[in-house]
Amino acid sequence: MTETAANLSANSKDAIVDALNQALAETTITTALAQNFHWNVKGMAFGSLHALFQQVYEDHFVAQDDLAERVRALGGHAEGHLSSMIKRSKVAEHDGHAKDTEMVEALAVAQETLAKTLADLGELAADRGDSLTEDLSIARGQVHEKFAWMLRAHLA
Repeated sequence: MTETAANLSANSKDAIVDALNQALAETTITTALAQNFHWNVKGMAFGSLHALFQQVYEDHFVAQDDLAERVRALGGHAEGHLSSMIKRSKVAEHDGHAKDTEMVEALAVAQETLAKTLADLGELAADRGDSLTEDLSIARGQVHEKFAWMLRAHLA
């Protein structure tokens, strides 16, 4: 049965909010990763990678807000403490000292990690009857898989 935020059980809300905060943390760290690489990329592919990394971080900045607002719609607290996000995230920070291909690989792995986190969130939301969070998860997961593909195409 499909439920709205107002009708979800407290246990369902708590589980979904926790999973949303996981996705939020990983999206935030990946946003910073893409921006860091945007600032520091160099080499023959500078122009295309500089633009692609910017496309990624601009998309992800909006996504952070979408995820946090869904947390709030469910009555949860959107975690915004960066050190907590870093600890929680399955996406690792990077200092930006890397070859362009290493940047592309690291960002592709981050996109794949985010896609998996969102797929798991979508499954959890579906199991709990929260089709609105499931829909958000599916839409965001598709974006991350597309970015992963676009990044991997640079390495072929």
